Amino acid sequence: MATSPFIESIRAELRVRRYSLQTEKVYLYWTRQFIYFHNKKHPIDMGNQEIEQFLSSLANIRQVSSATQNQALCALIFMYKHIIKREINGLAYSFTKKPQRMPTVLSQAEVQQILANLSGKYWLITALLYGCGLRINEALKLRIKDINFDNHTLFVFRGKGGKDRYSILPHSLDSILTKQIEQAKQIHQLDQCEGFGLTSLPASLIRKYGSAANDLSWQYIFPSSVRCEHPYDGYVCRHHLHETAYRKQLRQAVIMSGIAKRVTSHTFRHSFATQILRSGADIRTVQDLLGHADVKTTEIYTHVLGTRFVNTESPVDHLKF
Repeated sequence: MATSPFIESIRAELRVRRYSLQTEKVYLYWTRQFIYFHNKKHPIDMGNQEIEQFLSSLANIRQVSSATQNQALCALIFMYKHIIKREINGLAYSFTKKPQRMPTVLSQAEVQQILANLSGKYWLITALLYGCGLRINEALKLRIKDINFDNHTLFVFRGKGGKDRYSILPHSLDSILTKQIEQAKQIHQLDQCEGFGLTSLPASLIRKYGSAANDLSWQYIFPSSVRCEHPYDGYVCRHHLHETAYRKQLRQAVIMSGIAKRVTSHTFRHSFATQILRSGADIRTVQDLLGHADVKTTEIYTHVLGTRFVNTESPVDHLKF
């Protein structure tokens, strides 16, 4: 599909600045939406008034969330600052504050119910989310080299914010994880026999390591079922399982479990944090395991536990029924 030179210039700038592929897709989407909203008028001929009209439409007509509105504003500010070379000041709209909500958490029994309705790699992914406190993309991006069975840790490479960290690896997952790694190994060997075998690597790493992309240690533990073309460098490679494939399986498992809560992949990360706090882990340890930059982010889980109410009685308990 043909793309305008202007859109391609934004894509190039995003890649020079090492923005993630997901951010690239989002920023280009909102730039196109902004242009279409104003009947394909070029952004160079627009300014604050047009941006405000667009954001107003998002809030009042499309009724997007505050996070989505902020996302669109970030995309437009990036475009004007780095492509059109114009600072956007004095907007009637500023970044909206996301309301703080208590995270949904699952009990041990509820996690057990959901796991009972999953199998194979989807069971293992869920167990890793809950057992290690991973984000879904962190779990899907795990490579064979990231697993250390000797000291039972796993390495999270470039998690949120581009930060590396280690997390615990549950002993109970040794057997099924070893089996999954063996399946990934077989897929890799078949790729090599067919003249392929490269895994997808960030653009900076493929230039640095080159042939490492063909090593078994760099292969994803949860490889995609098909090979694809690398979005940056164009070589044929095997990426990891897509998040939507997991999301479909999880949704079905939650429905079958009959759990009346909104459960997403991130719910297991929340549940991990509350469970290890309940078991006696200190807040700093939990912060390190989750990869939070600020301990205040981690402290929300102490509120979820509700321990500060433990000795507080409700007045209704003193009534006679």
